[in-house]
Amino acid sequence: MLTAKYGLDRPLPEQYWLWISGMLSGDFGTAIVMRRPVADLVLQSLPYSLTLGGLALLFSTMLGISTGALAASFQNSRLDHGVMGLILLGSTVPTFWLGLLLMLLFAVQLGWFPVSGAKSWSSLVLPVLTIGLGGTALVARITRVAMIETARKDFVLLLHAKGLSRRAIQIRHLLRHALLPVVTILGLRIGWILGGAVTVEFVFARPGLGTLLIRGLAQRDYPVVQGCLLMLAIAVMLGTLLGDIVQAAMDPRVREEATA
Repeated sequence: MLTAKYGLDRPLPEQYWLWISGMLSGDFGTAIVMRRPVADLVLQSLPYSLTLGGLALLFSTMLGISTGALAASFQNSRLDHGVMGLILLGSTVPTFWLGLLLMLLFAVQLGWFPVSGAKSWSSLVLPVLTIGLGGTALVARITRVAMIETARKDFVLLLHAKGLSRRAIQIRHLLRHALLPVVTILGLRIGWILGGAVTVEFVFARPGLGTLLIRGLAQRDYPVVQGCLLMLAIAVMLGTLLGDIVQAAMDPRVREEATA
C-alpha cells in the first residue's frame, strides 16, 4: 500500500519527525507521482526560479529607486503625483493577469517574445516585467519618503551653505542615505519575489519551483509540496539575513548597535 510505503498511516508527530530527520540528511523524500527524489526535482527547478527572481529583483530595484528619487526631487508637483499614481496603479494589478496581458500584446500580437518556455534569454523578458512591475511601487514609495525625510535634516542645510548644487546633494547625499531602508525591504523582497513567481512561472510555463509546486498541489504529491515550500521559506530567511548584513556594511551605526 502507498500509505504504508510513504508512512502516511503513522501518527502525525512521527511523520513530521521522519521528514525532519530525512531533510537534515538531504533526503526530502520521493515524489509519489513522478517517483523521483524530491531533492533532484527541486535542484532541477531551482536555477530557473533563481534566475527569474534575481532579474526581477534587479529590475524592480533599479526602476523603483529611479522613480522614487525622481518623485522626491519634484515633491508635490504634477510629475510627482503622476509618477507615483502610475506606479501604484501598476502594483494593484494581479501578477497573473498582468502576465496574460503582456503575453497577449508582446508575444501573440507583436510576436516580439516567446509565449512560454525557457529555451532562450528572450523568454525571460515578459516574466521579469510581470514580477518586477509589481514590486516597483514599494521600492519607489520607500525611496521617495526616505529622501524627503533626509532632506529635512540639518546636514543638508550645511551642504546648501557650502554651495553644492541641488543635483549633487540629491544624488550624492540624499539618495545614499535613503538607500538604507530600501536595502532592508529588498532583503524581504527576495522571498516575496520567489513566492510571487509561483503563478507567473505557471502562466509562462517555465520549469521552475512555481510550476513544480502547482503541479504537486494538483496531483496531491505532498513530498513535492513540502520540498518547494521549504525552499521558499529558506529564501525568506536568507533574504532577511542578507539585508541585515548589507545594511550593517552601509551604516556604521548599525554595526555599533550590534556590538554594543
